[in-house]
This record gives sequence, structure tokens and C-alpha cells, in this order.
Amino acid sequence: MTTSPASRRPVRTLPARLPVALQPEEPAVTTWDVTTLPTLISHLLDLVGPLDDLPYHPAVFAVDGRGGAGKTTLTRAITALYPSAQVLCIDDLAWNEPFYQWDYLLVAALTELRHTGVLDLVPPAWQAHHVEGSINISSCPLVIVEGSGAGMRAVNGLIDAHVWVQTDDDVAEQRRIRRDIAEGVNGDDQESARFWYQWMAAERAFFALDRPWERADVIVAGQDPQGLADREVAWVRGPLGPAGPAGPRPGTTGE
Repeated sequence: MTTSPASRRPVRTLPARLPVALQPEEPAVTTWDVTTLPTLISHLLDLVGPLDDLPYHPAVFAVDGRGGAGKTTLTRAITALYPSAQVLCIDDLAWNEPFYQWDYLLVAALTELRHTGVLDLVPPAWQAHHVEGSINISSCPLVIVEGSGAGMRAVNGLIDAHVWVQTDDDVAEQRRIRRDIAEGVNGDDQESARFWYQWMAAERAFFALDRPWERADVIVAGQDPQGLADREVAWVRGPLGPAGPAGPRPGTTGE
């Protein structure tokens, strides 16, 4: 497969904000490559191949990372540039399910997308709590699965490109608690903080075993490494850890 001209453009590099607080299993990126967002999208599409050449099922990107890492922000930026893409949100799929025990739902959803090219799913918790509607993906060239666990090992053969968003734990915590308080989804300030710590305990245990960064095609900075211009993104090719380089390759993302 040939690499698109956009992927061959030279880039500059920026040092990461160090030290960065991550759980012990995850290596920290030390040097980021910097490009425009369209260049990153072009690289991800290169991993899939021309969308017009795919069978009737859509290409599937997983945008994964811890709660508060910046996954939703990145997904919104991608869909703004690629408006024909649709989003499968893990928060909708896993609503009211035990923490990280919803892998069977994600497998079922992505399997249906692979087989039929569309999705119309009512999760069991929606039925149990009388939530109207369904999770619906109509025919489209690209689906972005967004949320913590989106690239879990269980769906490794069902996604085409895997993005891991790396963000300092303290930054992610502040973002998530602030967002939950603003949205009022988990109660008042104290209840929101309490829910966050319960979530984090489950999330850390899950990621310690699953290690998605070891399978990720791309690692994206979830916080500005200082020096990014408007519409730029900091990223490196994955994976990180035993399955790939111990750290990012400085220089360019080009061939």
C-alpha cells in the first residue's frame, strides 16, 4: 500500500511535558511529532486503505484512553473534518453496566457492523431501565468508536485503526470531575468525585491487564505539550511497550 503525500510531509517535534503521571505499565512518550490534524487522519486512513475499495462495511477507528484523556475532543475534531463519519460512543453502549464488563456488547456491535454495514442495538440496560430508542449507525464509510476501552483486546480483529490518547492522570482527573459536575450526571460535587474514584479503580485494573498502548497504531497527546499552533496535533506512531518501540521515534512520521 502506498503512503499518501500528506503522510510524507516533514514534521517538527516537541518534547513532552515531563514528568507525566501514568500507571506503571504504560511507557511515557518523551518526544512528540507535530502535524496538522488532516495529516494524522490521512495516516490512519492509510492503515485502512481507500474507503471506496472496502466491502460494504465501514472502516472502524477506535479512539481509546482513560477517562478525561481528551478522546471526545479528538473525535469531535476528526468528525468536523470528516463529516460523513459516525460515532459509536462507549458511554452509551456501557451505560449502567458493571465497569468494564461490557466487552460482549462492543463485540456484538462491531460484529453486526462488519456483517451488515449498519447497527441498530438496544443494550440490555436500556431495556431494563426503559430507555427509549437505540444505538443506531446508518450506512457510512467510517465509524469512530470513542471511549475508555474502545480498543480493548476483545475487539482487536474488529477495528481497523487504534488510537491511544495519552494524558497525565492528574489532568485527566481534573477534567473528568469538572465535566461530570457541570453535566450533573453523577450527582453533586462530592458524589461526582466519589464516582470518579470508583471508576478509576476499575479503569486502572482493566488497563493494567489489557495494555491497549501495546496494540495502538497511533499515540496522541491528550494535552498540549507546549508549542502547538491552532489545528495542530501531537502524535507518534505506536505501539508503545514490549510489542513495539520503547518510545516514539523522533524526527518525522514520513517514510
